[in-house]
Amino acid sequence: MKLYYLSNLRIPTEKAHGIQIAKMCEAFALNGLDVELIAPVKFNKIDQDPYKYYNVKKNFKITKLFCLDTLRFFHNKISFFIQTIIFLISARIFLSFKQKGVLYTREIWAGLFFSGYVVEIHSLPKRINWLVLRGLRQAGRLLVLTDFLKKEIAALGIDQNKIFVSPDGVDLKNFDIDIGQGEARKMVGLPADKKIILYSGSFYLYDWKGVDVLLDTAKYLSDNELIVLLGGQAEEISQIKRRGPSDRVLLIERQSYKKIPVYLKAADTLVLPNKKGDSMSEKYTSPLKLFEYMASQRPIVASDLFSIREILNENNSILVESDNPASLAEGIKKALEDNQLASQISGQALKDVQQYSWQKRAEKIIEFINFSHHYGK
Repeated sequence: MKLYYLSNLRIPTEKAHGIQIAKMCEAFALNGLDVELIAPVKFNKIDQDPYKYYNVKKNFKITKLFCLDTLRFFHNKISFFIQTIIFLISARIFLSFKQKGVLYTREIWAGLFFSGYVVEIHSLPKRINWLVLRGLRQAGRLLVLTDFLKKEIAALGIDQNKIFVSPDGVDLKNFDIDIGQGEARKMVGLPADKKIILYSGSFYLYDWKGVDVLLDTAKYLSDNELIVLLGGQAEEISQIKRRGPSDRVLLIERQSYKKIPVYLKAADTLVLPNKKGDSMSEKYTSPLKLFEYMASQRPIVASDLFSIREILNENNSILVESDNPASLAEGIKKALEDNQLASQISGQALKDVQQYSWQKRAEKIIEFINFSHHYGK
């Protein structure tokens, strides 16, 4: 069966959603589907083979369509809308000449040109306009990351039987690396004489990720403890440095995806300091880093939010009050000082994450889609 994955995305991109899309294309192909990822031609500073960049098998095809790259010159909502519409029109023309198959996308505006497709939704805008409603109603199947998102979409009048909750996942084999903490630190140049508290991901791109809360915990830590922020862009790093230097914080720019498992193995504890007050953080998010943390066999300290509790609990993590640096510091101390607890929760997290591999996610989605029907053609 043919599956067309339609994505208005710069390929490759350093953003996390690029990883998710590439891994899902690989996983669908591993489950026996003939997968074609369709993306626009866009200006890209990353001059690397996308399969190598994302460390995926070349078992799916990538097709790039002509698209006026308005975002290269004007980065605003109007420019994004124009670029998206041009891409969808181009995709509509392209697919009209292709064999039948399932159309799979994360583009909610696909409802303007397609019907019966499978749409994966990661969030809802604060204002639900006719474009969003049309995208939801035109879809044959809808995939969401959290149960909260399913309930919100159902409340808009969408049949809940068409909605499937499917949290994000992880490539387990990439994080199952047989190296010790000391060796990992040598490989990535981290100090051997510090207790390392590591956060992986963007710093200030989204305020709700809580990097500022983690930085504020530094005053509660000892000189033997080091916060490592991994994955920032140059401007984000400069912004943090303007707060004032700290011997308890180490900033590391974004690294290649292949290096992330080594950095996580080098840590003593891994932190997910999401903040409350934002729907994305509290209801919608299913962070890739969360599953990578779980697969790394390191104790996790995370904010106690509804979205996080869909995956984590007191048996596989240390949950702390969000937006509270003192509470976060207390959870970190517990993970660093209670070896038995750290071993127990990291071991349980590793067991729990086995059900969240990309391949198992793809299997469940394929079963839900029901390939006896065609969607989006």
